[in-house]
Amino acid sequence: MKNYAIVLAAGKGTRMKTELPKCAFPILKKPMIEYIVENIEESVVDETVCVIGYQRQIFEKMFDGRVNFAYQEQQLGTGHAVMATKELMANKRGTTIILLGDMPLIDAKIINRAISYHRDRGNDLTVVTSEFDNPKGYGRIIRNEYRNIEAIVEHIDCTDEQKRIKEINTGIYIVNNSDLFKVLDSIQVNERKGEYYLTDIVEIMKKDYVVGTFVLWDSIKAMGVNDLFSVSVAEKVLREQINRTHMLNGVSIINPSTVTIGHDVKIESNVIIYPNTYITGPSVIKTGAKVGPNTELHTSIVHENVYIKHSIVFDSEIHANTVIGPFAHLRNGANIGENNRIGNFVEIKNSITGNDTKAAHLAYIGDAITGNNVNFGCGSITVNYDGIKKHKTIIGNDVFIGCNTNLIAPINVGDNVFIAAGSTVTKNIPKGALAIARNKQINKADYAKNFIRAKDDQK
Repeated sequence: MKNYAIVLAAGKGTRMKTELPKCAFPILKKPMIEYIVENIEESVVDETVCVIGYQRQIFEKMFDGRVNFAYQEQQLGTGHAVMATKELMANKRGTTIILLGDMPLIDAKIINRAISYHRDRGNDLTVVTSEFDNPKGYGRIIRNEYRNIEAIVEHIDCTDEQKRIKEINTGIYIVNNSDLFKVLDSIQVNERKGEYYLTDIVEIMKKDYVVGTFVLWDSIKAMGVNDLFSVSVAEKVLREQINRTHMLNGVSIINPSTVTIGHDVKIESNVIIYPNTYITGPSVIKTGAKVGPNTELHTSIVHENVYIKHSIVFDSEIHANTVIGPFAHLRNGANIGENNRIGNFVEIKNSITGNDTKAAHLAYIGDAITGNNVNFGCGSITVNYDGIKKHKTIIGNDVFIGCNTNLIAPINVGDNVFIAAGSTVTKNIPKGALAIARNKQINKADYAKNFIRAKDDQK
């Protein structure tokens, strides 16, 4: 028997007060629904249907080829959303887990345990519940004298006595697929809200089917993200879980409450992460590396024994034994060779540097390919943009570039070249040459007194 998942993600989420649909809002730089879909992909689920509506093109692009889509053009409640999957799902046999796209803390272990529990108990419908000390806003689980579930009552419809119940409906259901679509048509529209509540299937199914509950005791996992404050709560929980996992795997994180590491980051053992560091995207950090303090790294690869401090690294790769920073900026596919020194206020964009290359301070290297053992003096710049197009600078091996040198691209610099400080180079430089591209200095004797007199006249 196959396992299926239905993920409900059609709503706008007005309490988020953003233009993005709620389920696409980022947590640790990743859309919250991505956590759910990734965990489904790691679970026993064979096939997933995502119900989308508001700004559906965002989800279509995000999950192209990974899920099937059902469309809820009007958001008329959770029951209506599941009905939208009927064409895709009604004829399939197996077990379906229904999940909400705004619950990023539900992981693959919970999904697997819930489905296994449902089958082991022989249930036709299993409602995933949890207990909250402050259950305000959540539907309450109503049980009979035998502790069997009788109904789910939305908070707004609860009596004062029912509001004191702490067991809540998480919004997650496991149901035999063939039964699901038999009972969906029996759901009646709620007169007060004009919506179809999926919660009504409990009362409908308890008459002729086996209905049970699976209690999720780690209640924080059941939280839904409905506003920007709850985004911060979810981020805190994820950050602590992720940091703990890395530390148990041999990563030293100094002052972990100040360190944020994304869900997709891979870090080998014997790495040190210093305070106030933010690492996200599918980044990889290899053994012996040190990152931080005060560093942001996103979607980048850091090789063995690299040291990055007080710097920003986006979409780049840094090879072994290189030192980055302080206050360096690597971006847009920068590929830094081994044993490099990229120092203070150096920016490297869409460029490849060879091994043993140095740009110690105040340099810009853009759209360039450099060889090995190249030295960029202070203030050196590859001038890559002519106002219309970007152009390439190619530099050979063993090149010394003097301070305040401008290399006007497109340009080729051969091996073993020395470029004098203050040069503005506009022509290719052949192998072994000394290039001097600056006007001859002129000294005018006693001329400075004219400036002194002019200053006196202005007083």
